[in-house]
Amino acid sequence: MSILPQKNELGFYEIRLESIGGLGANLAGKMLAEAGVTGSGLNGSNFSSYGSEKKGSPVKSFVRFCDPDVEIRDHSPIEQPHVVGVFHEALYTTVDVISGLRPGGTVLVNTARELSEVAADLNMTQGTLAAIDALRISVEEKTKVNTAMLGALFRICSFLNPDDMRQVIRKTFEKKLPHLVEANLRTFDRGYNEVQFLSLENDAELMDQAAFVRPQPILGYETQERGGILKVTANSVLKDLSSSRQGYLPEYKQENCISCAACDTVCPDFCIVWEQKPDKRDNLQMFMKGIDYQYCKGCLKCVEACPTSALSAMLEEPYYAQQHRVPQSFPYLTAEGVKS
Repeated sequence: MSILPQKNELGFYEIRLESIGGLGANLAGKMLAEAGVTGSGLNGSNFSSYGSEKKGSPVKSFVRFCDPDVEIRDHSPIEQPHVVGVFHEALYTTVDVISGLRPGGTVLVNTARELSEVAADLNMTQGTLAAIDALRISVEEKTKVNTAMLGALFRICSFLNPDDMRQVIRKTFEKKLPHLVEANLRTFDRGYNEVQFLSLENDAELMDQAAFVRPQPILGYETQERGGILKVTANSVLKDLSSSRQGYLPEYKQENCISCAACDTVCPDFCIVWEQKPDKRDNLQMFMKGIDYQYCKGCLKCVEACPTSALSAMLEEPYYAQQHRVPQSFPYLTAEGVKS
C-alpha cells in the first residue's frame, strides 16, 4: 500500500484538475483515481464539474485519495487541493486556477513558456510550479494532452506507481481504440520524463498565516449590472475562442493570396478580415487583410478550402496569435458597449 505524503483534516490527499471541454480532463481524473485505487491499494473517489459540455467551456475534475481504513463520505468540490493541474493557459484570464492551494502545494501547467513567466502570471509566490509542454507532445504523438498531463502528475504524486497507470491506459484504450494504446503510453512516459520544476520560496511563517477564503460569486443581487446585463456571454464579440484551439492555427501568407474568399465561405466564426482597396486597374475590390485569431478555434477548414498556399496549418507558438492578429472592425461598438 502507498503512503500518502500529506493529508488534510479529514485524512484526504486532494487533486483538482482545471481544464476546458475537449482536452480530456474528465477522463484523466477517472484514470488517475482508478490507478490509485486498483494499483496502490488506496481508497479514492473522482467526479467532475462542468456546464454545457461545450468544447472550450471550463471543466473541473476532482480526485481524492485516502488510506484504506478511511471512508470517503465527502463528495463536495475540492477547494483546498494539494495539487492543481492546469490543462490550458487561457483559463488564467477567467478562472482563479490556484484558488485555495495548500501551503507548499504543487501547480502543474500545460505550457511551453518559461516557468518564471508562468509563476508571475499566476501570482504564485510559494509552493512548487511544474510545467509540461503537453500540447507539443500530444501533437507529435497524435494523442491528447490528458495523457501527457497524467505522466507529469504521476511524477508529482510519487506515492503512485507509474506502472499502474500504464495498465489503466491499456485497459482504457485497448477495446475501442487499440491503435492508440502505444501512442498514449509514449505520451504518458514523455509527460513523466519531460516535466520541469521550479521551487518557489516557502516562508514557513507566511505559510502558517495563510488562511483559505472561499471565493464568492462575482455577480449577485448587490453587484450585478443594472438591468441584469451580462458583459461576457457565449456569443459576444468580446468572446475569446483561443481556449478551443488544440495545437494548430492557420498561418496566412498574404503574398500567395488571391482573395477568392473560399476560406471566408467555410469559416464558422467569421475570422477572416477584409479591406476595400483599388486593384491594378484602380477599381475598388475586397482583399483579404488577415485573420482575427481571437475568434479562431483552430478547426483549419480554411486551410482545406484554400486553393493556393496562402493558408497552411502551423503548430501554435506562444504569443503568435496576439502578434499576428488582425482585429475585426465593429463600427457599431464602443468601449462602453453597443451603440444605441
